[in-house]
Amino acid sequence: MPNLRHERVRELLKRELGEALRREFNVEEVGLVSVNDVDLGGDLKSAVVFISILGSPEQQKRALAKVRAKRPRLQGLVAQAVVLRFTPTLRFVLDTSVERGNRVLSILDEIQTAQPATQPDPE
Repeated sequence: MPNLRHERVRELLKRELGEALRREFNVEEVGLVSVNDVDLGGDLKSAVVFISILGSPEQQKRALAKVRAKRPRLQGLVAQAVVLRFTPTLRFVLDTSVERGNRVLSILDEIQTAQPATQPDPE
């Protein structure tokens, strides 16, 4: 179980990275890039950043490539905003959990509409 400091640093990184991504990237060019979660290493020296990108598949590819290319700059911005002994090394991963969740919900809706509505017999 992560301790309180670990959780606070994780949330702080999540917020600051989201703000940095908002400032650094143009929505029309790469779509809407947002930080879903940050998985922080136990020693606080590495972090996996789960991002989601709303836009066309081409925009998603372009955005992920640009985010990975600008990793040193983003890491520098985080280092300025978050005071830690070591700034975590960031690794960006595309998070598809939102799309998977939407797909599951649509399948459940299809199943519900395909089943006839059964009414209990009043006795």
